Amino acid sequence: MSWNEPGGDKKDPWSGRNDQNSPPDLDEVVRNLQEKLGALFGGGSNGGGNRTSGSSMRGAGWVAGGALVLWSLSGFYTVDEGTRGVVTRFGAYVGTSQPGLNWHVPAPIEQVQVINVEQQRFIEVGYRSGGGQAMGSVPKEAMMLTKDENIVDVRLAVQYQVKDAKDYAFNVLDPASTLKQVTESVQRGVIGRSDMDFVLTEGRSEIVQEIKSEIQSVMDAYRTGILITSVNLQDAQPPEQVQGAFEDAIKAREDKQRLINEAEAYANDVVPKARGAASRIVQESEGYKEKVIAKANGDVSRFSQLLTEYKKAPGVTKQRMYIETMEQVLGRASNVLVDVKDGGNVMYLPLDKLGVGRTEAAPDSVTNHEPVAPQPTLPTVKESKTDVRINSRERDVRGRYDGK
Repeated sequence: MSWNEPGGDKKDPWSGRNDQNSPPDLDEVVRNLQEKLGALFGGGSNGGGNRTSGSSMRGAGWVAGGALVLWSLSGFYTVDEGTRGVVTRFGAYVGTSQPGLNWHVPAPIEQVQVINVEQQRFIEVGYRSGGGQAMGSVPKEAMMLTKDENIVDVRLAVQYQVKDAKDYAFNVLDPASTLKQVTESVQRGVIGRSDMDFVLTEGRSEIVQEIKSEIQSVMDAYRTGILITSVNLQDAQPPEQVQGAFEDAIKAREDKQRLINEAEAYANDVVPKARGAASRIVQESEGYKEKVIAKANGDVSRFSQLLTEYKKAPGVTKQRMYIETMEQVLGRASNVLVDVKDGGNVMYLPLDKLGVGRTEAAPDSVTNHEPVAPQPTLPTVKESKTDVRINSRERDVRGRYDGK
């Protein structure tokens, strides 16, 4: 009799809610569940053997269905921000999943490789570091030959990140190792085209940019999916065996540059002064030139006016010119002229005092108002030869203006 038929024991095989005092029969619960699953999958309920066989098939179907559901649910996965999921189907690329909740056909049909595309990775060439401190050079990687056949120790650090998850996962077996080999090759090529002084001094930034450009070009040609973010030249120095001599050479070069700077500073101080002095001299020369030209023009104008007056009254003009000339000539002279007639008495005068007084009385006859040294005085005139000198000088002056 069924549990829910009239007159039954009213035992609920599922929850026992009609009989709170006695537990349900476990065998009956399993049997009822098998019957329901068999009915769901089309199994029969008549006959003892058929009922047992159908129950087994229905149980297997339920198990398979549950396993299928669980297998399907295992295909859900989450891609974090800054990462990409590379989906492959039996090893072949299917697609790239973006950050968020995604689903793929569960394994072993499809698999997902999550790649961080924002992580900053780096490699070291020529040295190894540990704990933030350099552990020294790796000579096999660091020693390089320059264009001028010198050996230089170069240490380089390259930072990179993934720009294409598909290329990064499929095209190169070991991207970091490939990048390191490419970096070392490119670095040796760039250093080999440069002189040692250029590498160690002013050429560092240029060399870094050239190395970065060439590395990116090679990695793009290989389709590695790597983006070079920065190249840092950690150190570049000569080998340890010749480092002392090289430091002496650097000091000598620095002293040379210092002396050059001092010489340039001195030149910048002296040259403007010399140019200013030259400009002043030129301006003074221009002023003197203008002065001479103006004076010459004045003399020409005065002579022209004098010539006009001479043509109007030659005698008067000649007499005037004579008197003015004698005034100018005798005004600058320190000699004392005494007119002594024949048979007259000889005059005794303090000629030295008369000469000094005359010299001081005619300051306008001195050029540029400079003091004039006192002239020696003549001895006292004792004979009438003075008249001869006076008459001779007067005849010379008259003859000059008369044209004789």
